[in-house]
Amino acid sequence: CLVQHCLGNMGMPRRYADYLPTDGFQPFNVVSTAGSCILAVSVLPFLWNVFRSWRYGEVVTVDDPWGYGNSLEWATSCPPPRHNFTELPRIRSERPAFELHYPHMVPRLRDELHIRHREDVTG
Repeated sequence: CLVQHCLGNMGMPRRYADYLPTDGFQPFNVVSTAGSCILAVSVLPFLWNVFRSWRYGEVVTVDDPWGYGNSLEWATSCPPPRHNFTELPRIRSERPAFELHYPHMVPRLRDELHIRHREDVTG
């Protein structure tokens, strides 16, 4: 894309059917064409992955498929209802959904964070 901007700055007019070899635009047009071909080919694995996931992928039936979601979007059901929460949740940390699903791990994680912070300050 930047190659085309450079060609425009060099004086190449737009929408011409053919350019003279003496204009010196040919090498830059070849680079631009090669780049667009590489971009087109690189989209193919993405489209294949989308098709394969859509056709053969597993349907997610749990609210947090990874199990360790941190933010509030992982605290709602999947798919989320029109209004996610009946009352606004109180946020007491940076990881409210994780603490909601794993309350037994909160003290240990806070202790580890405190120890790590203390080492940074003293060390």
